[in-house]
Parts: sequence; C-alpha cells; structure tokens
Amino acid sequence: MNLDIDVIRRLVQLIDKSGVTEFEYEDDSGRIYISKKHDVVAASPVSYTPQVQQAAPQVTTSPDSSPAPAKSSESDNSATVLHEIKSPIVGTFYRAPAPDAESYCKVGDRVTQGQTLCIVEAMKLMNEIESDVSGTIVKILVDNAKPVEYGQALFLVKPD
Repeated sequence: MNLDIDVIRRLVQLIDKSGVTEFEYEDDSGRIYISKKHDVVAASPVSYTPQVQQAAPQVTTSPDSSPAPAKSSESDNSATVLHEIKSPIVGTFYRAPAPDAESYCKVGDRVTQGQTLCIVEAMKLMNEIESDVSGTIVKILVDNAKPVEYGQALFLVKPD
C-alpha cells in the first residue's frame, strides 16, 4: 500500500465532512483504519449561535455588562454595534482550509450568514466556524495557528 500523507489527509477530510464514522481499507500491502470519536462534539460549531445581544443605539447599559463592543464615530452621533463571532470550542484557529490555501475571509470582506469564516481544530477534527450574521468583517482578533478558548471572540462583524 503506497499511500502518501496527502492522500491520507484527503481521506480524513472526506470522512470528517461525511456522515461516515468509520472507514477501513485493507489489501496485501497494508491496512488503513479511520474512526471518528463519538464523544467529540463536532456538529456544535456548525449550529452554534452566539448569545450576543445587539443593543439599539438609544439603549444604555452599564459599563461591565455590555457583551458586544461598540464603536462610535465622532462625526456621527449614532453608535455602530459590532457583532462578535466567538469560538464554540477550545482548539487551534486556522484562517484557511490548508496551509497553502487562501484565507476564508479577510478584513473588509462582506460575509453572509452561514458562510465559513475559519476552522478551529480540536482533537484532530477540523470544525468549520460559520458566520451567524451577514455583514462586513471589521477585525480578525486571532492570529493564524494560535490556540483559542471556548467563548473567545474571533471576528468582529458590522452587521448589515
């Protein structure tokens, strides 16, 4: 069996994106066995909806209770509320699907609800993190290949 590491990576990615939980291939030269662990929550990032309250400009909050950062312009008296996209799991943040691939998004890009923004790798599973709002990426808060914590803000998005 002469499978190089790229073929094995592609097999793992295909199985990860499919509903298959186990894959096995065997011939005279060797055996490959790939299994998804059932105790790992891989579906959560896809269906995760951060619980961020978007306040209308006329609503006031106490300084320590505001979950979404506000950005105000001195030339405009109304505040623009930025939406935080947070990590639903602990893992490693990746801006692109592969080291040699383009980033899913960059500052200034317009994104739609459900669009993949990044990957958070946890326990060798690549979890796609999707935007839960449509808008424009204002800031990417995490450097590529850096660890992230549960609930850590990854992106700031100016909603449409």
